[in-house]
Amino acid sequence: MIRGKKKSLFIAFATVIALTGTIPQAAFADKAAGSSAVAASGDSKEAQGQEQSESPINAKISKDKADQLSRSILKIPKEYVLQHASYQSNSLYAGKQSNWSLYYTLKKNNKTIGNISTTINSDTGELVSYNASLNDPSRKPSYPPKFNRDKAQEVADSFIQDVGAKYRKDIKFDNDLGTNSRQPLSGEVYYDFRYNRTVDGQPFKDNYIQLTVDGEGHVLNYSVNWDPTIKFQKVVPGLTLEEAVKRFHEEAKPHLSYTIPYNAKNAKDRQPSLAYSLPALTIDAVTGKSVVDGGLPYKRNTTEPVSDKPLGSKPVAGKALTSEQAEKRVRDAFAIAEAAKVTDSSYSEYKDEVTGKTYSTWNIGWSLEKDKKTLYSIQAEVNAQTGEIRSYYQWNNNDKSIDTKGVTYAEAKKTALELVKKQLPGYAHELYLQEQQDLSYYDSKKPSEIGDYSFSFEHQINGAVASYDRVYVNIDANTGEVRNYYYELLDYNYPSKLPAVISQNEVLRAFDDFYKVELTYALIGDNQDIGISDEKKRLMIAAGEISPSQGDGKGTGEAKLIYRMVPKATDEQVFLDAVTGKWRSQSSGDVTDLEQKKATDIDGHWAARELELMVSYKALDLEDGKVRPNQIITRGELIKMLVLSMNGGGGYRPYLAAEKASFSDVSTDSSYFLYVEDALANNLIDRGDGSFNPEGKVDREEMAELIVRALGYNTLADHENLFKINFSDAAKLKKKGQAAIVAGLGIMSADSKGNFKPQGQVSRAEAATAFFRFLQARADLKEAPLRD
Repeated sequence: MIRGKKKSLFIAFATVIALTGTIPQAAFADKAAGSSAVAASGDSKEAQGQEQSESPINAKISKDKADQLSRSILKIPKEYVLQHASYQSNSLYAGKQSNWSLYYTLKKNNKTIGNISTTINSDTGELVSYNASLNDPSRKPSYPPKFNRDKAQEVADSFIQDVGAKYRKDIKFDNDLGTNSRQPLSGEVYYDFRYNRTVDGQPFKDNYIQLTVDGEGHVLNYSVNWDPTIKFQKVVPGLTLEEAVKRFHEEAKPHLSYTIPYNAKNAKDRQPSLAYSLPALTIDAVTGKSVVDGGLPYKRNTTEPVSDKPLGSKPVAGKALTSEQAEKRVRDAFAIAEAAKVTDSSYSEYKDEVTGKTYSTWNIGWSLEKDKKTLYSIQAEVNAQTGEIRSYYQWNNNDKSIDTKGVTYAEAKKTALELVKKQLPGYAHELYLQEQQDLSYYDSKKPSEIGDYSFSFEHQINGAVASYDRVYVNIDANTGEVRNYYYELLDYNYPSKLPAVISQNEVLRAFDDFYKVELTYALIGDNQDIGISDEKKRLMIAAGEISPSQGDGKGTGEAKLIYRMVPKATDEQVFLDAVTGKWRSQSSGDVTDLEQKKATDIDGHWAARELELMVSYKALDLEDGKVRPNQIITRGELIKMLVLSMNGGGGYRPYLAAEKASFSDVSTDSSYFLYVEDALANNLIDRGDGSFNPEGKVDREEMAELIVRALGYNTLADHENLFKINFSDAAKLKKKGQAAIVAGLGIMSADSKGNFKPQGQVSRAEAATAFFRFLQARADLKEAPLRD
């Protein structure tokens, strides 16, 4: 722990505007939106510290005392003014917790440049949460960050010791959160840390303390999510970890689905790929029985399609419809009164960047009026090429509080099925209705309470779900009319039968690497919805998200000891290729690894840190685990490294995917295509004679020019008379200004004899080091405004 850093640790803005960080205010939105017995603005007497009669009478800690505690605990400078205060009550599992939420602002020249939010427990005076941000355009983050993750964790440990010492013996650091994240290549650096509650040595991850520390070593966010009213099972696990894994294998039901790597480098790779998914499971740690953790919204239907055979052909594009023809399609499909008038009609075209196809649509609106009052309005979208109705929405101004006999769920379901058969006949044999788990909700409800019946359909091709396709239908519970209809079925060609896929045992072995099995306490089912504000709870009940009995502070059950499958931390979303058994990137479609690969040949190397960073972003590839630091870098590798460095580890530009290759020797299939096109678009390279030579070697002078272009100083560099050229071999330099800039900024240097060696080839280690220094220089060169 860092014991001598208390001043910097506690906000580190004892000088008022030394605070760093840009954690958004939205991080506290949930707290501020809670039900408030008192809410005071900065102009009110309450906000200025004078109690008013509406203050919570039973609060042990007054607003003034909460303000005093916040300022004392966090060393908030007096220049920060209390702008707003609110008092709220949140439901615990078996009780309530009341808090003061305080919001402070710092102003300079009548502009708000800093915010601090705190939450103080109104019974105990404990700091429940804190969030700080500073909007200071003159501040420049340093790169690399002054604090790495290990040092930042020491700051977090010390902060908890100072403000939450009572929790120390009952928390354990969560090694999974953020440990697989890569160091950002630019901008602010934030580290998130989580400390989970433990009970009898077992974790209870529903309760935790979470902090955010920035690269300067400042704590920007602190929150305590802790419920002292929860009771825990006093039991001994009946299964070992190995036995739990075996039970999961027995219960596992892998699902086949199609997925699309939307950011693949070319259209050929942006096609549906067959993937296996395996939903996480939970079992009782004592009995080994399967547990439904939180419940599932739908019961899986994979056996009963809308129709056992196609009811027509799939749509084919033809001559574009006129507005009148599109209008007739909608009137023929839905109950639109003859008196309803068209209020708007518009035609649009767009090119899908993923498929490369151009689509055209008609958007048409109707309204029906009576006695100058709009009874209802309708909006519909029609595919102008195929005549399909893509969406239909009806807004009704009728008084829904007046109940009619209404329609039953079964009647609404029949209407929805008939609509899908009529509108999507070519897909009827591939669409499967996914019904809600518990339909008893509708049994005692009036039509006005139900509102709409909602129906969702999955698109399944030979048993594999097209995860990106969807069909939704809403039926009015009062009238039985279609209230809403929407579908999206992407136009892809699928094989007539499924290809050969890996075995279930291979799937389970693969997911053994994706999941870890943990023994933990957890609240199951209705016991989960605790710690939410009363107002938010009322909104969730009104929306049907939870039942009235959930989160009411009257829980009587216990947290159970369970085994559950938890995804391991990865630095990107992945899917398991059902044909090859390889893990692939959900974004690019490239074969990838679940864990970051480490180079095995850089221990003790002078450029180990820089090489490790570039390997983590796959800017440098590994062969048999080796990065080959002394190997000469190629032009393609150098451009890829530069583009990734400039774009913070990204580099993909969707609009480039549909373009033709700009260079004859870098085709759209090349692994360098996106990076070379990005470099050309950003004027880092020139088209020249139309060839790029991606496998060619790079000399030092070329790398110097690339870096200067990336900094935006190339035009300036061409005025070489502005620079003092001290290189011993200056006569050999064609780009003297560029060499002077990179040397002056410490990005590249001359040798011991003062030679820049412009024709010298560049190794992978030298390139990684130069680009790391480029990131440092770019951060240092960030300009502050001339005036506030």
